[in-house]
Amino acid sequence: MNKEVKTIGVLTSGGDAPGMNAAIRAVVRAGISKGMKVLGVRRGYNGLISGDMIELNFKSVSDIIQRGGTILYTARCLEFKEKAGILKAKNTCIEAGIDGIVVIGGDGSFRGAKDLSVEGVPCVGMPGTIDNDITSSEYTIGYDTAMNTAMEAIDRLRDTSQSHDRCSVVEVMGRNAGHIALNVGIACGSTAILVPERQPVDIDRDVIARIRAAQSIGKEHFIILVAEGVGHVNEIAAEIQGKTGIESRATILGHIQRGGSPTLRDRVVASEMGYHAVDLLSKGVGNRVVVMQQNKVVDFDITEALAMKKTLDMNLYDIAQCISM
Repeated sequence: MNKEVKTIGVLTSGGDAPGMNAAIRAVVRAGISKGMKVLGVRRGYNGLISGDMIELNFKSVSDIIQRGGTILYTARCLEFKEKAGILKAKNTCIEAGIDGIVVIGGDGSFRGAKDLSVEGVPCVGMPGTIDNDITSSEYTIGYDTAMNTAMEAIDRLRDTSQSHDRCSVVEVMGRNAGHIALNVGIACGSTAILVPERQPVDIDRDVIARIRAAQSIGKEHFIILVAEGVGHVNEIAAEIQGKTGIESRATILGHIQRGGSPTLRDRVVASEMGYHAVDLLSKGVGNRVVVMQQNKVVDFDITEALAMKKTLDMNLYDIAQCISM
């Protein structure tokens, strides 16, 4: 028989993502509904090591579902990568009576959850990152909001590009994954989309030739989407201007993509995943990751999840190549 779960913790780790607060809210309310006490661990694994935590209740998570960022704050914790840090966190859990923890973050956060689970503290991970680069999940909390934020910003940039017959070279986030760039590029009608999954980049073939083709049908302003993992947007803009004579400006959207009120999809997915995570812990099940597969919320063993591979949708990329100009 599994040990009765009386107290659980919830923390956010790594980069913030819109929808993390919705996830925290779901964890807290699902936990309380199952008769558990819920502790919010502040500043990720740092708070678990130092004991920086507060009890959360129905009222304390009211009116946070629409807020970006994370009310628990977040941070990366180098100390937790060492055995001594993990053992400190374990002792904190023992002292606080924590029977399990929900960890909201990315692959690095999941590795920490795995290490803590091995030490006897059951953990369940939830994918919270705008990059959508969690290998085991088709979708991550914050991804939809980030794409919509980037799309709206580029729509505004287009107005200026069109007014001045310019080329705007725009870098979007995503670390080493091109999911944001590909989808936003299609949504914004970009002339070219550069992603790290299609390397090496040939500016003449991948950008200049496409601009020339667009010019042949009378187009005079252009949007070039560049994923963060490709980078060099200033150099790309300079090369475009040098080879075409078109005034070209580089824009790095940066961290505006990580902020703002989460979209409906991020709020709903975060709520569904949060409930699922608490349900697992309530049954004494740990060392799992809650993910989305085929639009359904499921869970995998953390080790199995971390070993999975994820690729860019190359069919969507081919579509972009065909219809974008």
